[in-house]
Amino acid sequence: MALNPTFGTIIPSQKQQALSTNYLSFTDGDNDFAQQYLPEIYEQEVERYGNRTLSGFLRMVGAEIPMSSDQVVWSEQNRLHVAYNGVTVASATTLTFVLDATAGSTFVANVISKDQTIVVLNPATGVEVTALVTSSVDTSSVLATLTVATYTGADLDATFNVADTGLKIFVYGSEYQKGTGDADIKSITPSFTQFSNSPIIIKSKYAINGSDAAQIGWVEVATEDGTGGFMWYLKAESETRLRFEDYLEMSVIEGTKAAAGSGVAALTASANKGTEGLFAAVKARGNVYSGFAPAAGDLTDFDNILKNLDTQGAIEENMMFLNRQLSLTIDNMLAGVNSYGASGTSYGVFENSEDMALNLGFSGFRRGSYDFYKTDWKYLNDASTRGAVADSGIDGVLVPAGTSTVYDQILGTNIRRPFLHVRYRASQSDDRRMKSWLTGSVGGAYTSDLDAMEVHFLSERCLCVQAANNFVLFTA
Repeated sequence: MALNPTFGTIIPSQKQQALSTNYLSFTDGDNDFAQQYLPEIYEQEVERYGNRTLSGFLRMVGAEIPMSSDQVVWSEQNRLHVAYNGVTVASATTLTFVLDATAGSTFVANVISKDQTIVVLNPATGVEVTALVTSSVDTSSVLATLTVATYTGADLDATFNVADTGLKIFVYGSEYQKGTGDADIKSITPSFTQFSNSPIIIKSKYAINGSDAAQIGWVEVATEDGTGGFMWYLKAESETRLRFEDYLEMSVIEGTKAAAGSGVAALTASANKGTEGLFAAVKARGNVYSGFAPAAGDLTDFDNILKNLDTQGAIEENMMFLNRQLSLTIDNMLAGVNSYGASGTSYGVFENSEDMALNLGFSGFRRGSYDFYKTDWKYLNDASTRGAVADSGIDGVLVPAGTSTVYDQILGTNIRRPFLHVRYRASQSDDRRMKSWLTGSVGGAYTSDLDAMEVHFLSERCLCVQAANNFVLFTA
């Protein structure tokens, strides 16, 4: 019977040298372990994607404030002056407009008094007329009728056309005759608009068994949060934490409330209701600019934004968080009107010297009475999120700086809050802003007989977008 040695094979060679065929293999069918020449090993990973975290946007523009309820409610002021849209010319001397919100208008009462003076204008043509209100009545529960006398020679029918719709009226004063009383003057009780949002619970977990936690690797761990060593599970736990911290921000930016009839709302025995994120809030209550792509040196599109901001809160300082394409487009627009050198050059470093450095990236500029600070938003550029496709639908957002005054239902008083801020659940017994804990019997945790370490993460939060009428969302 032949002898088959189990220690490997011995193959002769013409030269005296170490060959892989004369070494034991530590893996079945694989002799790679017995390499003759030891390779040069780089122990650390190459950070080919740089800093991979995406959070930081809310830390720049807002704040985090605790709350102890399932819902946050705030109230926002309505406009001070009296104006109505959707007005119709009913006859040569009468105007009508809808009162009932169910009929397609947001106006709920007619507060224009007899002998007040108004401006009637057609937004489409710019035609306008001033008039004196001689009668103001609600002809039904849904319709108000104003009888007016124009201050010019032409009546309403001659200035506009009977059955013209979509007109606007606003009160600019009054003119009463001598010796008249105040019986016809309507008292105006201010009202407010109420908004609310609900927090959502965000969770994540990382688990590793005891054997793998005690195993060393040849690749050195190097993570964004400074974790180091040759224990691979440290890297996995660190990345789980970083990913969860990004989710804390992404969930309140992309969040959407469950609409009636939606798949989430139809889930049986479910309390899932979603939350209103930044994009959803601005789309519903703010300003959306579609296809914003101004040409070099052409400020027309940008001036349209300024005109719209004038009609809202007119917040002087604003921050723009943009994707790369829109950021470069605005740079080109500003370079086209810059007078510092040929082709719109701008010298921004090395003491503004033309001979030493050229800066074509504009980070701040002023137009009219507004200051704008522009920066790239990594969330819109990252290939793993909205930067994965050329057209993600969102090109950027304009956020007003400063704070707003709102009425807090819990405190029962007016308070100042950043326009954009996060509310998280917290009480004296439990703070759910960012919770993390260990379970199992590995890694310092001795809570059960499980031969593993489980790292748990939890947060409960929502976003408050106050005065959304001052925000602008740039869409493709």
